[in-house]
Amino acid sequence: MGYLLNKEGMNQLLASLRDEYVVYAPKCFVGGGRFSETDCIRYGEIQSIEEVVFDKKSDYSFKEVLTPISQTLFYFTEDSVKEADAPKKGAIVFLRSCDLHGLRRLDDMYLRNGQPDYYYKRLRDRVHFVLMGCDHSFKNCFCVDMGTNISDNYDLSVDVQGDLYALDNKWDQLETLLEDLAVATQEIVPAHVKDNEVHVHIPENLDERIAKSSLWREYDSRCINCGRCNFVCPTCTCWSMQDLFYSENGKAGERRRVLASCMVDGFTDVAGGGSYRKKNGDRMRFKVMHKVYDYKKREDYHMCVGCGRCDDICPEYISFSNIINKLEDGMKEVTGND
Repeated sequence: MGYLLNKEGMNQLLASLRDEYVVYAPKCFVGGGRFSETDCIRYGEIQSIEEVVFDKKSDYSFKEVLTPISQTLFYFTEDSVKEADAPKKGAIVFLRSCDLHGLRRLDDMYLRNGQPDYYYKRLRDRVHFVLMGCDHSFKNCFCVDMGTNISDNYDLSVDVQGDLYALDNKWDQLETLLEDLAVATQEIVPAHVKDNEVHVHIPENLDERIAKSSLWREYDSRCINCGRCNFVCPTCTCWSMQDLFYSENGKAGERRRVLASCMVDGFTDVAGGGSYRKKNGDRMRFKVMHKVYDYKKREDYHMCVGCGRCDDICPEYISFSNIINKLEDGMKEVTGND
């Protein structure tokens, strides 16, 4: 059922939800941008609907709610181990269609890739998602070509319509509350992007032979392996383990898992001093092929959701969509003698 709420109604709805949930949404952190006197749009806890940034793309994805940058798993002493407590409240996350498709990839990796990840599952089981309709495409987005511009697996959707908020509800628990708060009811179809300025084409003959293409060598020097592209990506799931010791003897402390990046030094280091991907271009090849080739072979859909955040944040102006569009020439190069 669709409902129209005014600002007061939306804030009463959020106030009711906050009894059981922490509400996260893209919000503006003034002065928090990468450059001086610039702001940052990223996920944070909100108290009112006025805090939600609807008209700009968030610089970072929602994934930090489910996969925190640094997450304590357990505490240990010489004689005991104590599991870290889960958050007391569940969570509600406002996100766009591309990110909701990113959630499907996270679930694949953490829940359906062998034994479910315990720490991810205990958070995931208590999260509800609110789809933010996109009435236009943002810079560097290519969600339409990746098939992620439309979603229907949300609990609630919200579109801004002038001074009102149009909600499509699939969450039974909210039905009575929304009936009380709505100023009107009507059929609601969440807004979605129908076209992007950026388009990508993934060649149908793409395979492992692309590894021999010269196109990767461009990124040996252009990429500075900062890893920013991984940290903003809603589908990157790599992490590493760290032990934090409280005392010099190492007999008490905590174990954390911390987000990691396949683009940075040390990620592929192995015992004996070896490293599988020393050149930055080889790391780029691994990342690109994982996003638009390897993953699809297993899951039958691409890992990349076309949000374009990797393009937005790269300090070297490397465009992921441009790399995808170079793959066709790369395949011609490596199959020229076939």
